[in-house]
Amino acid sequence: MESVLLDDEKVGKAARDLYADAQNMLKRMVDEKWITARAVIGFWPANQADDDILIYGDKARKFPIATLHTLRQQMTREQGRPNLALADFIAPPGIADYIGGFVVTAGIGEEKHIKAFEDAKDDYSAILLRALSDRLAEAFAERLHQKVRTDYWGYALEEQLSNTDLIAEKYQGIRPAPGYPAQPEHSEKATLFKLLDAEHKIGVKLTESFAMWPGSSVSGFYYAHPESRYFGVGKIERDQVQDYARRKDWTVAEAERWLAPLLNYNPRAVDAA
Repeated sequence: MESVLLDDEKVGKAARDLYADAQNMLKRMVDEKWITARAVIGFWPANQADDDILIYGDKARKFPIATLHTLRQQMTREQGRPNLALADFIAPPGIADYIGGFVVTAGIGEEKHIKAFEDAKDDYSAILLRALSDRLAEAFAERLHQKVRTDYWGYALEEQLSNTDLIAEKYQGIRPAPGYPAQPEHSEKATLFKLLDAEHKIGVKLTESFAMWPGSSVSGFYYAHPESRYFGVGKIERDQVQDYARRKDWTVAEAERWLAPLLNYNPRAVDAA
C-alpha cells in the first residue's frame, strides 16, 4: 500500500516528500529524545452482571472494587445474530474470568516541541510531530497488546503471527477504548484511570470532558474471550438511556447529554410530549 501511494503519478511526489520529512523528524525525535513513552497495565477478576461488568479486588470475587457500564446494540438484526454489548465477552458469576486495562502514551515532552514549532510559525512541523507521536502511541498500544496476549496475561501463549496477520487483527482478544464504537461513552475512562492510578503512575491525565493529556495517548480494556470482536453500538432508544442513567447513578438528562450522538430520538420532543 505504501509503495503504491509513493509511486502514484498524481500524488506520489507529495507523498514521498511527506514520507521523507516524517523519517527525518522521527530520527531527530529518537536521537534528541524529544518524547518519552510510558505505559501502565492491570488485570482484575471480573464477572458479567447483565450489561455491567463487576471488577473485584479479590480472587474469590466477594469484594467489587469497580463497575464498568456497557451499552447494547438495539438495531434490528438478522435471525441468529445477537445485539451485542461488551459485557457479553465476560463470564457470568460462578465462572472465573478476568479483564485487563491499559493506558499508554508516547506524548511526554511533545507539547514543548510542538509549542516551539508553533512559536516559530512552523505549523507544518508542529502538525507532523503531533501525527508522529499519535502513531507511536498506537504502535506502542498494539505492541503492548501483543505482550499481554503472549506474556503478561498469557492467554495466547502459542500465538505466532506475521505482521500482515497482526495488522489484520487475526489474534484472540480485543482492546476496545471508551469513546469508540463498542463503548461510545467517554466517562468510563474515569473508572479505568482510577483502577490503574494512571495519572500518578505515568503522568497521563483526564480533562473534564474525559479527553486524555498528553493527546498522544491510548487507553482501553483487554478482553480475552475467543469470540470477542469489535462492533458498533449504533443508535439507542430511550429505554436503554434510562437504564444506563440508573446504572451510572445519573439523571436521564445527564445520560442524554453524554450519549447525545447515539440517541435515536429527540429528547426535547419526548419531554414536550
